[in-house]
Amino acid sequence: MNNVLILLDSLNDWKPYYKTSSILTVSDYLKNKSLQKEKGNKFVINLSNDYSYNSEGYYCSLLAQTRGHKVIPGVDIINKVEAGAGVRMDRNLQKLCYQWIQKNDITEDIWNLDIYFGTCKEKGLEKIARFIFENYPAPLLRVSLNTRQKNQIETIQFLSLEQLNDDEQSFFADALDRFNKKVWRAPQSVKSARYSLAVLYDPEEKFPPSNKQALNKLLDVAKKMDIHAELITEEDATRLMEFDALFIRTTTSLNHYTFRLSQLAKQNGMVVIDDPLSIIRCTNKVYLNELFEKEKIPAPLSMLIFKSNENTFEQICEQLGSPFILKIPDGSFSFGMKKVTNETELKAALNLLFDKSSILLAQEFTPTEFDWRIGILNGEPLFACKYYMAKGHWQIYCHYDSGRSRCGLVDTIPIYQVPRKVLDTAVKAASLIGKGLYGVDMKMVNDRAMVIEINDNPSIDHGIEDAVLGDDLYYRILNHFGRTLDMKHF
Repeated sequence: MNNVLILLDSLNDWKPYYKTSSILTVSDYLKNKSLQKEKGNKFVINLSNDYSYNSEGYYCSLLAQTRGHKVIPGVDIINKVEAGAGVRMDRNLQKLCYQWIQKNDITEDIWNLDIYFGTCKEKGLEKIARFIFENYPAPLLRVSLNTRQKNQIETIQFLSLEQLNDDEQSFFADALDRFNKKVWRAPQSVKSARYSLAVLYDPEEKFPPSNKQALNKLLDVAKKMDIHAELITEEDATRLMEFDALFIRTTTSLNHYTFRLSQLAKQNGMVVIDDPLSIIRCTNKVYLNELFEKEKIPAPLSMLIFKSNENTFEQICEQLGSPFILKIPDGSFSFGMKKVTNETELKAALNLLFDKSSILLAQEFTPTEFDWRIGILNGEPLFACKYYMAKGHWQIYCHYDSGRSRCGLVDTIPIYQVPRKVLDTAVKAASLIGKGLYGVDMKMVNDRAMVIEINDNPSIDHGIEDAVLGDDLYYRILNHFGRTLDMKHF
C-alpha cells in the first residue's frame, strides 16, 4: 500500500479529482489493523467531513498517531479548532492584512479566507495563509477575519470537500499536488530511502550558518547514505510534513518562521535540529545568563540592565569594571553588541539597544586573542575551532555603518588537542540545553574556561568546521537523525 493515504468519508467524494491509489475510506482505515504492522513511514491526509469528538474522522487522526503515522490534522489541532483557541498574527502580518483589506475595498464586517494546505487564492495574502497553516496544520481551513487595523482573525474552522465549488476544487487539487507530490507518483521500484530530511535555508541570508559548499556536501553525503535530503525555503513550508526530519540551516529566532516551523515539525513527530526548546533556551542571552549562574557554569561577570531603571556608567562599572559590553538578548554574528568605556558611550548605546529590547545584558570585557567554539552533538564533542578577533577589533566580526563586514581568521583543531577544561565545560553547558547540535562559545582567561554563550544553530561551513573531520562530520550529523528516528519508531 502507498506511503501516503487520503482518507474520505466516501470514495465518491473523490470523483472530481484525478485518480490515485492513495484514497481510502475512514471506516476502512479504522478497521484495517494491518496498517499498524506495515513497514515504512505513512503520511495520512484526513479529509473527513466530520472531525467532531468521537466521530470516525476524529478517531482516524487519533489512531493514526498511535499507529506511528504522521497525520494532518492531528488530534491536538482538531481539539484546538473545536475549542476555538485563537492565534494572533504579528505586527507585520496584521499590517499586511490591513493593507490588503484597503486595497481590495473589503467593506463587510466579517470576510472569509479559505486556506488549502497553507495556500490561498487571494494574491497578497500568501504569507498569512502560511502562518495560519503553521499554527493549524490542516488540509482545508476557513478563517473569518474582520476589517480592523489590528487583530483581524476572528475564528478558524475546518472546511470540508463538499463545501467546495468547481473552481475551489481545482485550486484544492493543485494545492494538494504542491503539498505532497508523492500522492500522484507511481510507487518506485528502486529501494526507498532510509529517511527523508528537509534542510531549511535562506538563499538570501547575508550570514548563513552554512555556506553553499557545506549544504552541497550534506546533500552529497546523504545520497551516499541512501537518505533523501532536500533543500527547502520558507516558501516550501507547506511541504514540511512530507519529511521525516528537519535540519534548520538558517539563523533561528523567536517570533520568526524558523521557530514556527520547528514547532510544527516537532508537533508532527519529526526529528528536529534546532528543536523549539533549544531555540527558546539558546536565542536569549538573559536566559543563558540565569542558567549559567544557577548551574555554576563559569562565565564572565554579568548583570541585567532594565529600561525602566536609571542606569549610570559608574554603577555598572562597580560590578563589572571598565570597559564593559552591552548586548541585546537575541543578537547573533556580533550584531547588537556595544563596548562601553564612558558615560557618553553608555547613553548612546542604551538609546540604540533599548529600541530593540527592554532588557539588556551587561558583561565584563574579557579580551582574548580568540574564542573557542566547541561543536556538541548529542552530548559529544563534534568539532573545535579557534575564532580569532577581526584585525584591530575586539569582536570576531567587525560591522561597518556602510553595511560591509569583515571577520577574523579561524583555525579548526582536532578534539584531542583542545584543553580538557574547555571540553568538559562545553559538554556540561550543552547538556543543560538538550541532545541536539550546539556551538558552545568560550574564552580561556587565566587558565579558566568561561562560557560566553551557547548557540542552537552553530555555523557549519565547508573548509572551516569540517576541516578536520571532512565528510565524516556530515556522516555523524545524518547518522544522529537516523538513530533518533529509529529510537522513535522502536
